[in-house]
Amino acid sequence: MPSSQAIRFAKAISHTAAWSLSFYPQPILNLHRRSTAGTTPSFPFVNTLGFVSYLASTLAFYASPLIRHQYAVRNPSAPNPTVRLNDVVFALHAVVLSSLVWSMFAKRIWGLEQGASQRVSGVIWAVVVGSLLAVLVATVFVAAAPGGGYDAEGWAWIDVVYAVSYIKLVITVIKYIPQAYTNYKRKSTDGWSIEQLILDLMGGVLSVTQLVIDSLLEGGDWSGITGNPVKFGLGNITVVFDVIFILQHYVFYRNSRAEDTKGEVEDGERSRLLGGTEHER
Repeated sequence: MPSSQAIRFAKAISHTAAWSLSFYPQPILNLHRRSTAGTTPSFPFVNTLGFVSYLASTLAFYASPLIRHQYAVRNPSAPNPTVRLNDVVFALHAVVLSSLVWSMFAKRIWGLEQGASQRVSGVIWAVVVGSLLAVLVATVFVAAAPGGGYDAEGWAWIDVVYAVSYIKLVITVIKYIPQAYTNYKRKSTDGWSIEQLILDLMGGVLSVTQLVIDSLLEGGDWSGITGNPVKFGLGNITVVFDVIFILQHYVFYRNSRAEDTKGEVEDGERSRLLGGTEHER
């Protein structure tokens, strides 16, 4: 029988590897096609912000003595956060790769062909600003609370960390929507890497599995999940949207790919020649 630590390590490595590898197919496809047509800048833009928030909250739960103490006070039956070193490494790697994909929409940097609609949507901007304001409000509440945020039983700094982590959860809910809608409008998934979705799906399933196994190995105490709702939510939301994209690719729009993207590039070039709006950030 493998030890509990060996099981945890295997699950942690497997889901981290799958999610980490999922970041590579899209930039490789963009460079191979010399184009970002068929994808929306909203996805990598908001993805970058989401992983910055995920990295900050993960680092706090993993390395901050204060946050770990406040977590233990609130979860006495399972005082250790279900955050591992692999989560921190994954988050850092995700920030770098998401930023790289986002930068590909800057034609002056990469020289890639652009589609007709290559701007971050207003809805995405509104969600980003709203999320940052929510963190600011939480910070003010904690700083003004009795004890200055150091009393784990009241408003505490761990609540600010939770607020930061919820940015990632909110972003995960919305980040796929512009791309799913773009695929629906174009009736095509051309330009949107299916390989990244399959790897992303594997990572989501394995991430949820890791949390469940960690809780079972803690004696069936599920506070490891309730105390880390973002990681649990990320895995489940990822699975839902990846299934939608896979259905779009293999079922709904399987016979309509190349022509739509070619037309989109031509439309983008036409709008720029006619003085259309710039796509660059």
